[in-house]
Amino acid sequence: MSIRVEDISYIYGKGSPFEKTALSHVDLTINKGEFIGVIGHTGSGKSTLIQHLNGLIHPTSGKVTIDGIDLAAKTKDAVSKRHSAGMVFQYPEHQLFEETVAQDIAFGPKNLGCDEEEVDKRVKSAMRFAGIDYEKFAGRSPFRLSGGQQRRVAIAGVIAMHPDFLILDEPSAGLDPIGRREIFSRIWDWYNKGVFSVILVSHNMDDIARLATRLLVMHKGKLVLDGDPMDIFLNHREELKECGVDAPPLTQTLQALKARGIPVPEDAKTTKEAIDRMAKMLGGKKSC
Repeated sequence: MSIRVEDISYIYGKGSPFEKTALSHVDLTINKGEFIGVIGHTGSGKSTLIQHLNGLIHPTSGKVTIDGIDLAAKTKDAVSKRHSAGMVFQYPEHQLFEETVAQDIAFGPKNLGCDEEEVDKRVKSAMRFAGIDYEKFAGRSPFRLSGGQQRRVAIAGVIAMHPDFLILDEPSAGLDPIGRREIFSRIWDWYNKGVFSVILVSHNMDDIARLATRLLVMHKGKLVLDGDPMDIFLNHREELKECGVDAPPLTQTLQALKARGIPVPEDAKTTKEAIDRMAKMLGGKKSC
């Protein structure tokens, strides 16, 4: 299974005095099994791009297909394929609308035609995944929850639909550090089990470096870099800066140390990995 983005452009307000080109001739293929990070400065086209991946919006020119099915088509096959790409928005309150948390999470599975028993099973499973206590929160209004709790409910609602592609727009926004680690840990575990592929939009370069197997860099509506995250962070710093972004702080620190003649593993993805590898290089012990 793959998502094919074929030379798409998108213009907001086309034909009006306020028209603005958000995407310009973007072409890429996203295959099942990838964990893709998407970065770029505010207004670079990141969010507009990912909204095309499940047919939420359709390109002004070009097309987006999943397994060869055009997502803009008005057919049952197109609707089914759009459901295979689940999206969690940057602002969760925009996709919460039911009276209770359980009803909100159940909305998707019900629309897929699941019976009551399957819906209940999916709701409980999705709430466990998102770290939401079923007994405590199932009957609560989602609009009386904190921003972080709303983010968990929004993620659970998408997970309950069992998507093949999970699209996340700044999923850690509104979460405290513990909640952020828990969500990413669960997403990574399910990804490793082959439950879904992930497309992650984030301004947190540490998360991107640690999790992504492929990196897309957007700038002024164009896809300017596409490749291995560490290769891009290590070898394309100047291009990244031109796009208004930079390598993760850890990578910057290690590169600065290397420039001073200190032997360091500049491609380390986490602080722990860097410490362990440096200790090994210096003949010391690993960190705890």
